[in-house]
Amino acid sequence: MPNALAYLMLMIWPAVCVFLFRRVSLERAIIWSILGGYLLLPQVAKFDLPLVPDMTKTSIPNICAFILCVFVLKKPVTIWPRNWAMRLLLTGFVIGVVPTVLTNGDAIVFTLLGETAPIVFSTASLPGLGLRDLLSVVINQIIVVLPFFLARNYLSTDTGLRELLYALVIGALVYSIPALIEIRLSPQINIWTYGFFQHSFEQMMRDGGFRPLVFLPHALWLAFFVMSAAMAALALGRQADGSERVRFYAFAVYLLVLLVLCKSLASMLYALSLGALLLITNAKVQIRIALIFALIAVIYPMLREQGLIPLDAILKQAEAFNPDRAQSLGYRFDNEEALLERAHEKWLFGWGGWGRNLVHDMQTGQILSIPDGSWIIVFGTFGWVGYISQMGLLGGPLILLWWSLRMTPVRDVPPYVAPLALLLAITLIDMLLNAILTPYTWLIAGAILGCSERLSVSKPRRAPQPAPTRRTVMGAPVKRSRTPL
Repeated sequence: MPNALAYLMLMIWPAVCVFLFRRVSLERAIIWSILGGYLLLPQVAKFDLPLVPDMTKTSIPNICAFILCVFVLKKPVTIWPRNWAMRLLLTGFVIGVVPTVLTNGDAIVFTLLGETAPIVFSTASLPGLGLRDLLSVVINQIIVVLPFFLARNYLSTDTGLRELLYALVIGALVYSIPALIEIRLSPQINIWTYGFFQHSFEQMMRDGGFRPLVFLPHALWLAFFVMSAAMAALALGRQADGSERVRFYAFAVYLLVLLVLCKSLASMLYALSLGALLLITNAKVQIRIALIFALIAVIYPMLREQGLIPLDAILKQAEAFNPDRAQSLGYRFDNEEALLERAHEKWLFGWGGWGRNLVHDMQTGQILSIPDGSWIIVFGTFGWVGYISQMGLLGGPLILLWWSLRMTPVRDVPPYVAPLALLLAITLIDMLLNAILTPYTWLIAGAILGCSERLSVSKPRRAPQPAPTRRTVMGAPVKRSRTPL
């Protein structure tokens, strides 16, 4: 159970946000209010208030940053995207949960029968969803996308885009100190600070050592964060000059070494692929590759549902590389198959919350499936409407960015938007394996959407060519001779 300090940190975070909004620039205040909460606040602690979602390390920073921006600094935040498709996706994300609640009013009952029916030993159930849940779920959807709105309005400039990359680097450098302590001594900092361990300790042990997680949900989250920060350092170093370039490249090397110590194969593979792209290719190539990654992530569940993904071949390749990783991947695939079968029963709007989307033993109520990928969680909970809306809001900005820059010379592409596009795209790929979606992902997506909208509006239009002038002599027009003298 979380200790008193865990709840105290949640209570004082609004004061931290006020300090940030009074002392630093608007861009940094928005970023550090949300990123700081993600990195420092406790994972399990929450305030359970009536009729509204739980107040957690995610919702409190989101709400504080939005309120301070709009009501304290009097900065307007427009929430309606310019593109009609993005408007439709945003509507589906917020309002699409209404039919989810309305179609899941029935409770799911588990009955443990005796050996000679109809003797009933015990019963349990998962509650149905009602009007109270409807209000809470809609409010929660709005809270989730608040960083998206803020970033679209105030982080889409060159300054805001650079600050997003810069914050990743600074955050990871600071976080590296407790991470190295946990690598050496075992993951204990969350226990020392907040009085509990946020995950299974066995999963933090690998290859004769420990994987750090500090205050994050899992070691995979920390490894992905370190990978993102290393790529941000490479991107900043490529744009810098002189000693600043050397400093950023040194930060990147240090973070890559830390990434190896985090023992996450997927994040290391991401770093190898993205690092080469960031150092060798130009911005337009990076944006095209980001678009391809995003499209793969969006259509993967559709292909998976139709049985078009060669799972056996993938497992065979993984086993040739590392049998332990292949076993873990096979376990994920088996769980996804069971969860997909469950999701098919309510494929349009999903099963809703309270664990109704999971596979249970119908007698004991025991959970038989464990969801890992974000896509299967969203699909099972909110159906295709919820999945398409969420993935569209995250992947749509990459499509619009590519479209707005398709005819733009490379030298005119904003220097920091392409690295962020790659980071957003690789997050979408990782969401197929893990529930890695964080408020910072929404910040990046919103900033890219705002940047694409700015580029579309500011794109110069070709001025109409004036008609050729002709000299006249005594009122009669005389054409210029085209015959060379």
